[in-house]
Amino acid sequence: MTEELGNRFTKNGDLVGKIEINPPAPIRLQWDFKSDAIEQIENAAISAKTLIDDLDLTIFSHNYYGKGFIKTCKVSPDAFIQMALQLAYYRDAGDFCLTYEACMTRMYRDGRTETVRPCTIESTTWVKAMNNKQIPTQEKIKLLRAACERHQKNYLDAMCGKGVDRHLFCLYVVSKYLEVESPFLQKVLSEPWKLSTSQSPLGQTGLDFKKYPECIGSGGGFGPVADNGYGISYIIVGEDAMFFHISHKKHCKTTLPILKLNDIEGFLY
Repeated sequence: MTEELGNRFTKNGDLVGKIEINPPAPIRLQWDFKSDAIEQIENAAISAKTLIDDLDLTIFSHNYYGKGFIKTCKVSPDAFIQMALQLAYYRDAGDFCLTYEACMTRMYRDGRTETVRPCTIESTTWVKAMNNKQIPTQEKIKLLRAACERHQKNYLDAMCGKGVDRHLFCLYVVSKYLEVESPFLQKVLSEPWKLSTSQSPLGQTGLDFKKYPECIGSGGGFGPVADNGYGISYIIVGEDAMFFHISHKKHCKTTLPILKLNDIEGFLY
């Protein structure tokens, strides 16, 4: 492992090398807060604790297969998972919703993210077909591939600056600067993202996870954007495993935990 980590660490995880200088000893800082600042800090701590206590998080480890099998189906692994999420939400809520998926725009200087919208005409057509026992399996597979192809095109468009959400945000900023009220922007930007999703990268260490399975981690997740929605982070771990972090607000009666495992698991298996 030492060689694969670039000889920076010993096999026990300690840094290689010797300390050449004696670092200064840490000193506890003494803060002089005014009463109004202390009040604001205490209120912020209460608000943070309220949010934390209201968050319900499930970590789901799927190790029956990974991207290796999905690629044999001739579809994008990311698109495959996004379709599973669309199906799970529909079976849980009985409807479709605005779905956010983060996409990197690293080919642009200072580029950060754009939004992919996985809920498409093609994805909803496939989801409805999956709930129709009269439709043959081969037709469902055909519709799944069409949905995945549409998703992959939308992902590439977003990555290349052809998405819509950052343009909408730019129009919003300009409208505020010009003090112009836009009913269109107000409607579009007020719609809640009930499904907020993102694929987290893995393999940043360059390790072969088959050789070092003890180094596989489930990563981290995030909370829901909407009070009546879900936050779903997923990680594709090599060829044979995936992790899901699924969160929702405990106080919401419509985001049931059944979405977390049963429906997603049903399609993935």
